[in-house]
Amino acid sequence: MKKLIALFLAGVMTMCMLTACGSKEPDEAVETVQGSENAQGETGEAEEDGDVLADGVLTVGTNAEFPPFEYVDDNGEPDGFDIALIKAIGEKLGVTVEVENMEFDSLVSSIGSKIDIAIAGMTVTDERKGSVDFSDPYYEAVQFVIVPAGSEIATAADLVGKTIGVQLGTTGDFIASDDIADTTVNQYNKGVDAVNDLLNGRVDCVIIDKNPALVFASKFEGQLVALDGAQFEFGVEEYAIALPKGDTALAEKINAALEEIKADGTFDKLVETYI
Repeated sequence: MKKLIALFLAGVMTMCMLTACGSKEPDEAVETVQGSENAQGETGEAEEDGDVLADGVLTVGTNAEFPPFEYVDDNGEPDGFDIALIKAIGEKLGVTVEVENMEFDSLVSSIGSKIDIAIAGMTVTDERKGSVDFSDPYYEAVQFVIVPAGSEIATAADLVGKTIGVQLGTTGDFIASDDIADTTVNQYNKGVDAVNDLLNGRVDCVIIDKNPALVFASKFEGQLVALDGAQFEFGVEEYAIALPKGDTALAEKINAALEEIKADGTFDKLVETYI
C-alpha cells in the first residue's frame, strides 16, 4: 500500500513540474528573472557613475578654524566665506548642502566616504592632486608670518633654526617642514592653538594664510603682528574645492555653478561680506 501511495505522490509531483503548479509560464518566469538582472545591472552602473547629487544632498567637509573662510558662529554652526560660497553653489545645483566640521588633515582622505567634497581654504598642490581633483580656483592667497610685537624676525633667513607653529596639513606646515632649514615645527589641529602658543612664548612665529593671519593679528592687536609673506619669498597659491578623483561630471557641474555665481555678482557680495 505504501508503495502505491509513493507512486501516486511521485506522479503528482511530476505533473506539478510540467504545469508549474499554477505558477507563471516558463517563458514569463525567465523574462522576470532577466528583467531583475537588468535592473541590477542598471543600478550597478548608476553606482559606478557615482552621482553624488542624486539624493539631493551634497555633504561638504570643512575645518571651521580658519577665519574668515570658515569658523563656528555664535549658534555653534560653521560659517564663513567658504561655507556661504558652497551653499550658493548648492542652490545653483538644486541640492541641500550639509556641512561636516572635521580636522583639516583628514578632509582629503574622507572624500568619497564620509563626505562628498571639501572646501576649507584648501590650496591646490601636486601632492593633493594625487588623491583628489579640484574645481576651478576661486581665490588667490599667500602665507603670512605672525610674530610677537617687537620680534626681530623679518626675512626668510630669520626663520632658520626657529620653532614655528603651523596648522597640520596646511601650506604653512609644508613650508616650515620642507623649505626652512633647522626648524622645529609644532603642528596643531587648529590655527588658533598655534597662535595661543605664540602668545605664551612656546613658538617663535606662526606661518598661516594671509586672511586668518590678519584676523588673529587684529584680535591680539599690540601683542601680535602679521608680516606679509612677500618679504619671506612665499609664492601665491590658489584655493579650490576638493572633489572625488575622476568624477568629471561633478567637476563640470561645480565649475559651471561657480562661474555663474561670479557672473551674477554673488561672489563679489560674499567677498564684501566676509573678506
